[in-house]
Amino acid sequence: MNIIQCYAPINDSNDDIKDQFYERLQSIIVKCPRKDLNILMGDLNAKFRIDNTGYDDIMGRHGQGERNEDGERFANLCALNKLVIGGKIFPHKRIHKATWISPD
Repeated sequence: MNIIQCYAPINDSNDDIKDQFYERLQSIIVKCPRKDLNILMGDLNAKFRIDNTGYDDIMGRHGQGERNEDGERFANLCALNKLVIGGKIFPHKRIHKATWISPD
């Protein structure tokens, strides 16, 4: 079993910093044997919408609102590495769908 705990740059960070984060994360993931159970968790600052078109093999239709750029980056990383976004597979009460919701 491999557990990767991470904290992604905030949404306001520039794209170069985000690219560096995801490149580093990818370099860590590829070192984990695929036969192992690989768990990636943390604060990815990612939002996922209900529409999972193009990502139906890695996540369900139980997101909230609109997918942001960081959600797109994270979904692409998961698709590339055949990781499943577990929190979006099953329905949850609205209060359990996010740890924090922006007032705007």
